[in-house]
Amino acid sequence: MNHPEPKTLRGKILWFFLNNLLGFLFILLLLGVALFLGEKIKAKKILLEEELKAASAGSVPAINVVTLKLQPITLRDKINLPGIVEPWTRLEVKAQVAGKIEEIFVQEGEQVKKGQLIARIEAKDYQITLDSAKANYALAQANLARNESLRSKGISTQANLEEQQNQLRQAKASLEQAELQLARCQITAPMAGVISRRDAEVGLLLNALAPTPVVEILALDRVKAVIAIPESDVAAVRKLSKVEVEIQALDQEKIMGSLHFLAPAPESQAQAYRLELALDNPKQRILPGMFVRANLIKTVQEQALAVPLYAVISRNNEQFVYVEEKGIAHKKAVKIGFMEGWQVLITSGLKAGDKIILEGHRSVEEGQAVKVVKAVADIKELLP
Repeated sequence: MNHPEPKTLRGKILWFFLNNLLGFLFILLLLGVALFLGEKIKAKKILLEEELKAASAGSVPAINVVTLKLQPITLRDKINLPGIVEPWTRLEVKAQVAGKIEEIFVQEGEQVKKGQLIARIEAKDYQITLDSAKANYALAQANLARNESLRSKGISTQANLEEQQNQLRQAKASLEQAELQLARCQITAPMAGVISRRDAEVGLLLNALAPTPVVEILALDRVKAVIAIPESDVAAVRKLSKVEVEIQALDQEKIMGSLHFLAPAPESQAQAYRLELALDNPKQRILPGMFVRANLIKTVQEQALAVPLYAVISRNNEQFVYVEEKGIAHKKAVKIGFMEGWQVLITSGLKAGDKIILEGHRSVEEGQAVKVVKAVADIKELLP
């Protein structure tokens, strides 16, 4: 029996609900069944994933690894730079007077002492000049003595006396100049050292206005190791007082040099600063031109934690290592600092006692089972 549709809004809503009650109940039943089945499927899926993971873990054997127990060490931040040996002093000896070389008394490679005679210039002209200066000086002395006698008797004037005194002073100056010029015909070593080069030969005519070097002398009892320092390392190098130097030509012999000079400005477009290290060389075994390498220690860090660089994995802007704990590999993110040799400083992420996986670490993942086939406390145990 059909009832007429109500006229009011409330009646219309009630009339619609009553006429569709069975449909609403059916829809609610379907939603309940769907929710129930969804929860059952989800629970079964989780159970299946756990079973698969367990089955997978059981089927994959533990990976063999080698571990290193992390212990604090002393680490040095250092740079190794090339350089070259220079003589402590390089001096060209030149003649101070003109003339022809009469004799040379030294050879290249010869050791000379300070004041030792090196060469002699022909001195006949200078000897004649000296003899003339001596005669003029003696005459000036005699003239002055005679004028003083006359002046005491009132015969000569004071002006004549002063003129004679002035002539005596001029004669004395000329005599001293002639003596000096004659002495300079003897060319002597201004310092002790080694004759590295002999430029002059007997018979060479020397010009005092444009002097030609006679010999070159090198002071080698102490030498300089000259190193080019990058701009970024100048501040650290300035704090140093001693630097170890390795000399390649002397079978990599290592000696300690003292900081002598650090240039206040760069000497090239590469922004490199000249560093001079003083090296004692009493036996003169270190020669100019030899190549050296300087080990400059910028920082020393005590109680540092360091691992071999190859143990650190870099992936997607992340750096990490694997640590073994109770037979399981665990990924540890780390931050690294400077290197010394093959070891890199770990600034964060690890602690003393951690067992770092050194071999097999690139074949494991987080949570994977591992088998420690060798555990060391010092990386040297793995070296051949």
